[in-house]
Amino acid sequence: MKPATAVVEVNGIYKIYTEFYPNPSARKTIILVNGSLSTTAAFAQTVKYLREQFNVVLYDQPYAGQSKPHNNHHQPISKEDEASILLELIEQFRADHLLSFSWGGVAAMLALAQRPARIEKAVITSFSPLLNQPMIDYLEEGLLHLHALDGERLGQLVNSSIGKYLPSLFKRYNQRHISSLDSHEYRQMHAHVHQVLRLDAHCQMQCLAAIDIPLLFVNGEHDEYTSPADVRLFAEHLNDCQFVTIDNAGHFLDMEHKGAWLQSQAALLGFLQEQPQRQRGYHPQVEVQHALAV
Repeated sequence: MKPATAVVEVNGIYKIYTEFYPNPSARKTIILVNGSLSTTAAFAQTVKYLREQFNVVLYDQPYAGQSKPHNNHHQPISKEDEASILLELIEQFRADHLLSFSWGGVAAMLALAQRPARIEKAVITSFSPLLNQPMIDYLEEGLLHLHALDGERLGQLVNSSIGKYLPSLFKRYNQRHISSLDSHEYRQMHAHVHQVLRLDAHCQMQCLAAIDIPLLFVNGEHDEYTSPADVRLFAEHLNDCQFVTIDNAGHFLDMEHKGAWLQSQAALLGFLQEQPQRQRGYHPQVEVQHALAV
């Protein structure tokens, strides 16, 4: 089934391309937040299992994908702007849950810190509060290619680093996509990476105490850039969070192989569908650590 598509106005400023996958039997709606340089297509594997249980909402950032023709690109937008867009889309689509991938986690957590009343639970995948050395090396090299608007080398960098565990078909798609972006997209990412590299972390830890819903963090066992060990720092700052490590997977999780897809499916659906009163007894069929920070 194809999604219903629409371009919706957000905050009186942006026009956002959206995809809505309806499920007539679903009681809940989940909204998905892309990573950097990504479009709705990046969630193709994830939508396959989410749409069986939920209404699913995807969208492109103003500077990306099918939102691009509807917006001006005079200057990069901030992560605070992305959080504001997300909050408005949550209201427009009456979303109950949220799922973010990679750097989409920054806007997601900034939005969650404002306590959107509708959101009951959120899943943050392939994200870490820390900039470890592999991530710093990746960002510094990426910054050079972004500054030069060199999409070919940027695509090669992505595929040899965070994307190294992807199947060859997905690597070819990555290369094609990243090498053919518009110049404003490289400038957008350059501005964000430049800002991130001046910080000790790309997540504003001081805002986390305001998040008052259960969170699930999902990371790949072999992801050295947003590692399962680093993400556990969140337990010191959040009241209710859980952690899942996907076996034999890197940064791109359910895109990498069937086993990772099945584990991701079990972890996400198990977390999102359990009843609130059973929250502390959650034990899906994957490696889990449950942390409650006081």
